[in-house]
Amino acid sequence: MTHFMTGAVLARAGINRKAAYATLAMTLAAEAPDMDVFWGIKGPVAQFEHHRGITHTFLGIPFEAAILVGLVWGIHRWRVRRGNGETKAPVRWGVVYAGCVLALLSHIFLDWTNNYGVRPFFPFNPRWYEGSFVFIFEPVLFGVLLVALVGPWFFGLIGNEVGERRPRFRGQGWAIAALLAMTALWSWRWVEHGDAVLLAQREYFDGAEKLRVLAEPYPGNPYKWHAVVETPDHFQMATLAAKRCWLGRVYLDWAKVPVVEQTGVDPDGEATVRFEDLRFGYETFLTGGRTGGTKEPPLGATVTVDAGRRVVEMKLGRTVQR
Repeated sequence: MTHFMTGAVLARAGINRKAAYATLAMTLAAEAPDMDVFWGIKGPVAQFEHHRGITHTFLGIPFEAAILVGLVWGIHRWRVRRGNGETKAPVRWGVVYAGCVLALLSHIFLDWTNNYGVRPFFPFNPRWYEGSFVFIFEPVLFGVLLVALVGPWFFGLIGNEVGERRPRFRGQGWAIAALLAMTALWSWRWVEHGDAVLLAQREYFDGAEKLRVLAEPYPGNPYKWHAVVETPDHFQMATLAAKRCWLGRVYLDWAKVPVVEQTGVDPDGEATVRFEDLRFGYETFLTGGRTGGTKEPPLGATVTVDAGRRVVEMKLGRTVQR
C-alpha cells in the first residue's frame, strides 16, 4: 500500500498537470515490481527465490514502464470509443512513460531503505543491498502519505459545502509537503542508524574483534534498534544437507546474518533444521522474534531431513513447498 500511495503522491506533485493518466499510470507503476508475487503459484520457495528479482532491477524498469503505458493507452482508447475521452490534462504518452520510470525507481528506492533489501543490478550482479534504516512497514511514512492523499479530498468536501469553486487539480501542495516529510524522515532515521551502529561497536563484546556490526530498525521508533554483532568466537553449526537443498541455497543467498540450527530429531531419525536471519530476530508490534511470543519470527524457514540426509520437507514460514 505504501508503494501505491508513493506513486500517487509523486504524480500529484505536478506530473498529473502535464499529462493525462499520469496519476493512474504512476500509482500502478509504483507497485508493479511486486508482480513477482505470482511466483507463489509454484510454492513458497519459488516465490522467495524470485521475490525482488528481475522486476526490481534497473534492467527491468524500461520494459515494465512500456507495459504499463500500453495498458493505460488501452484504457484511453476504450474511453474514446465510448465517447468519454475528454481529459483535464493533455494526453502525452512520453510524459506518462517518464512518470512510470520515476515511480518504478521509487519502488526500488523504498525497498532499499528497509532491512529486507533489493538487488537492483540483477542478473549481472546478484548482490543484495539494503539501507536498513526503515522497517519493512513504516507506520509514520504510511501516515504521511495517507494524510497527503486524503487531506485534499476532505477539505474539498468542506469547500463544496460552503460553495467554494472546485479547482481543476487538487493536492499539489499536500503532495510536495509529503515528499519533503518523507525525505526528512529518511534523513533522520539514517542519522540514528549510524549512531546505533557506533554505539553497538563501542558497547558490545568489549575488546573483541568485531567482523560485522548491524543495526536493524523497529517500526515507528527511530531511537530503538536491534543490534547484531559478529565476532570470530561466535559460530553456529549447520546441517549440511539442509544448506545444500533448494531452500537452503536460496535462503543463504539472501540472508545477511543467517542462523542455521538443528531444532530436533524424531524417533524415526528425521531432523528439523531451522533457518533464520538475525536481521529479523527481534520482536515488534508487527512481528515475533527469537525470544518467543505469540507471533512467529518473520522470514524463517525449516527443512526436514531424514536419517539418510534426504530432504523430505521444505517450509517457508508455515507454507510447505510442494
